[in-house]
Amino acid sequence: MIDKTFWKDKKVFITGHAGFKGAWLCLWLHSLGADVTGFTRSLPTKPSLFELCGLGSLVRTIIGDVRAKEKLQEAVMNTKPDIVIHMAAQPLVRSSYEKPVETYEINVMGTVNLLEAVRIAVHNGIPVQAVINVTSERCYENKEWAWGYREGDALGGYDPYSNSKACSELVTTCYRNSFFHPNHYDVHGVALASVRPGNVIGGGDWGENRLIPDVIRALLSGTKLNIRNPGAIRPWQHVLEPLGGYLLLAQKLCEDGRRFSQSWNFGPSDNDAKPVEWIVRKLYEKWGGDAAYEIEPNVPWQEARYFKLDCSKARSELGWQPKWNLDQALDRIVEWTRAYQQHQNIRSVCLQQIEQYAAAN
Repeated sequence: MIDKTFWKDKKVFITGHAGFKGAWLCLWLHSLGADVTGFTRSLPTKPSLFELCGLGSLVRTIIGDVRAKEKLQEAVMNTKPDIVIHMAAQPLVRSSYEKPVETYEINVMGTVNLLEAVRIAVHNGIPVQAVINVTSERCYENKEWAWGYREGDALGGYDPYSNSKACSELVTTCYRNSFFHPNHYDVHGVALASVRPGNVIGGGDWGENRLIPDVIRALLSGTKLNIRNPGAIRPWQHVLEPLGGYLLLAQKLCEDGRRFSQSWNFGPSDNDAKPVEWIVRKLYEKWGGDAAYEIEPNVPWQEARYFKLDCSKARSELGWQPKWNLDQALDRIVEWTRAYQQHQNIRSVCLQQIEQYAAAN
């Protein structure tokens, strides 16, 4: 359960806060009374959920690149955060094939720079309590299993994006073992964990080469959609599901840093791992029209066809579990998009969905 009294006046430092997930997280944290500072290179999309919600007036923003270690170190030192959540990333498989070096620079060295900034801050007397590094379900070595990956399974990744997220996990493990070991928690006082979410979906995602944003753009413009890998199965979940997991984990890390400084999966129920084409058809159905799409032939790169997560550890040890099934998540996306289409107050729409999610059993 998310404890509002815990988050009241907590100083939270978030990298990548202006992105889709970051904007939802900032709005949720602000509603809980947290003091949020974000670190971002730029607004990643136009339009952007960050701007639509007017988050620039609610949270403090520092413009910077996680590859610039001095700037990042300065930001952490000046913020003096209680909790750090590292979300900045190059998040796309296609872009990782086009720009592999940049992908590794951001996703791997960005993680190194962030954790090093925390290490230096702690060394200088800043009592950072908890650090969460957000990676991806793709960090696992994909074996096309019919069952979900567990946190102890082998890391890997075929494409540069997936592989960079596995590398980010290894960096996190190294820093935890070398500088923030749970056995020496009384000395350093830092609880360091990584989180591996499934495919997040929700209103306000305008990313390029992502399924849900591509569907929404096609629906709003009345154009035909192109999809690739229609049979690829992914662990789809509403964006609030893993974000709720991060908030709950942060609370646990501050309560018992020794116990919870681990890696954690946050994914949907097994029944919500569905093929790409199923998602497209269902969204069109909920919108109220026939699915108009073409399958993109000869995709020049490889993507995993089957991915599921085993989240039994988060269920049993954190008390976390999904609240909205996939059908409900798609309903929320349609609801959000209708509100956007009708020029409603987007901040109010998002806050209403956050309240609905928090109240759900």
